[in-house]
Amino acid sequence: MSFRFGAFLLVSTFCGSNLFAADEESKNRLRPFFQRFCVDCHGASDDVSGDVNLDAIRSAADLQTDLELLSALADVLHDGEMPPDGEVQPSPAKLQQMKSEIDQLLMAARQRARRIAPVPIRRMNRFQYNNAVIDLFGLKCVVFTLPERMMREHGNYFRPETGRMPDRVTVGSRPLGKSQLIEPRLDGVAAFPQDLRAEHGYDNQADHLSLSPLLMESFLKLGRSIVESPDFTPANVGTWDRFFGEPNGQQDVAWVIRERLKGFLNRAFRRPPDERSLDRYTDFTLRQIDKGATFTAAMKSTASAVIASPRFWYLYESAAGGAAAEPLNDYELASRLSFFLWGSLPDQKLLDLAAAGALADDAVLVRQVDRMLRDPKLKRFCDSFPSQWLQLDRIVSSVPDPQLFPDFYFSKYRDSMHMMLEPLLLFETVLIENRSILQFIDSDFTYRSILLREAYGETVSPEDRKRGRGSSVTKLVFQRLPLTDRRHGGLITTAATMTMTSGAQRTKPITRGAWLASVIFNDPPEPPPADVPPLPESDAKDDLKLTLRERLTAHRERADCRGCHEQIDPLGFALENYNTIGVWRERYPNGRSVDMSGVLFRRHAFDSIEEFKDAILSERDRFAKAFSGHVLAFAVARELEVSDAPAVEAIAGATADDDYRIQTLIKQIVLSEPFQLKQSSPHKTSEDESE
Repeated sequence: MSFRFGAFLLVSTFCGSNLFAADEESKNRLRPFFQRFCVDCHGASDDVSGDVNLDAIRSAADLQTDLELLSALADVLHDGEMPPDGEVQPSPAKLQQMKSEIDQLLMAARQRARRIAPVPIRRMNRFQYNNAVIDLFGLKCVVFTLPERMMREHGNYFRPETGRMPDRVTVGSRPLGKSQLIEPRLDGVAAFPQDLRAEHGYDNQADHLSLSPLLMESFLKLGRSIVESPDFTPANVGTWDRFFGEPNGQQDVAWVIRERLKGFLNRAFRRPPDERSLDRYTDFTLRQIDKGATFTAAMKSTASAVIASPRFWYLYESAAGGAAAEPLNDYELASRLSFFLWGSLPDQKLLDLAAAGALADDAVLVRQVDRMLRDPKLKRFCDSFPSQWLQLDRIVSSVPDPQLFPDFYFSKYRDSMHMMLEPLLLFETVLIENRSILQFIDSDFTYRSILLREAYGETVSPEDRKRGRGSSVTKLVFQRLPLTDRRHGGLITTAATMTMTSGAQRTKPITRGAWLASVIFNDPPEPPPADVPPLPESDAKDDLKLTLRERLTAHRERADCRGCHEQIDPLGFALENYNTIGVWRERYPNGRSVDMSGVLFRRHAFDSIEEFKDAILSERDRFAKAFSGHVLAFAVARELEVSDAPAVEAIAGATADDDYRIQTLIKQIVLSEPFQLKQSSPHKTSEDESE
């Protein structure tokens, strides 16, 4: 197995070999720099900012004992966040010298502390369980309805094997209500509660998917309700003849059961069953038949026991043999890959390659990623990752003031049902067509319905209206449109983003800035101090005199607020030309002009949304690293650690080398060390688990 970190490790080793020999020289540079430019805010006094005491750093060795602090120092120096505006600044030469010094220390520290964060044993979330049962039985319907799937496909527009999204799609969305939840499903099967996004990421995060006794009991009942559903019939179950159908009268029943179970357990447990388990399930089935059950009924009972087993709904890897990281075995790699891209079990092709030990070959693995990216089951990735990455669940609770924004509401529905589909369709197009991830910042196309175009203030021609026919209350026609006005395009300026980051009556620049920092740059701000009062929702006197920027000045005056505001305010105010529901404006209701100007990362001044997008694109490698981190966290189902930083940098670098294409990014994630390696963790798996 080969990995893409040779160059990084070589440089790390080379730099680290000289650092301790030069520790006295480093001390002579580090400590004076910290004393001159840092310790007033990050010293030993009671008002230390961010719990960082740089006054205690005496040498390079002191810094290298705290990898997180060292990484944070490198980030703030390279990002230009420290020293903050208004404080004494080092000369450009001295600042560059310190950046180089910290970079060398960081590379050496990473090499010595090299590790792979373990992924704890975890259960499937509701989305994964639904997909896994569908694939295991070849169901032609869903197990239960999933409201968390924000976009419903009407018609088969999602065809990744073509490499092209159609110009016209018919879709629906979650806010449309119960009508969008009516679909073929197994009658009598009740879903267990929805798994919410983890505070630090996604709904598949290992530390978030615990199992209470109540939930375990529901899993046991769920398995039985699935096979006993009146819809669990030969017409709906693709594996019926191969697994549940009566055997040929001349065949030995025990042999047939054992052979069928061997393949079934292999798929369900994502690894070959051991002989003891195979004997146990075979004996269980034969006992049912001896008690008078039909062959089909006995196989149903066994199938329900299998999908109620912890080996089915727990996702786990065997413990590493020693303290060092080691490669996943082929079955574990197949499972990690399938749950990443398909949210489900590995298919037979992956299992066959795992059995042959072929997935350890990077070339074979890349070919499988290519195959999976062309499979319709890729829709499951699109139904899960982008809505969580973009935090689109927030739009469901957005309620702009009906008196101020009456156009947002029509009939008993809201524009949000159209709004949320635009960014999701953009994401799917970039993925299927293997476009640059920079399209997420500034795309030259979008998908919009007639109503959404009108909501943006666009005049729709009769010809366009005719082409957009077919929409109903529950089925919405979206057309692919070219964009030349850069006020639109990309994800950050969509009506969905603007609406879900606004209040009922006005925009919220701080909320918008925090969203951009978290989603686009993967650098969420710290929560505000508990004693900071919120900005009043409405103040008629202020509304007549002040701009929102002027009203927020008070928040910046607090020393413990200033640092975060310097980071997020330029981001949020950059979007201030978009009102509460994402419509462009030049002035506030009180007649004052909107001032969206700012400086991004203290380097890129902007006076228009076009210049703001250009500023972000000038930091495209930063965005590539941020997006790589988001996808990697989703792929490995855990929060990333400082030790993952080299992998993220390598993934982003390889993606940049291929014009930032999204499928290249996905392949590099699959080839990365965090994805392919495992490290010892407190839990151990056992083949003697209770069934």
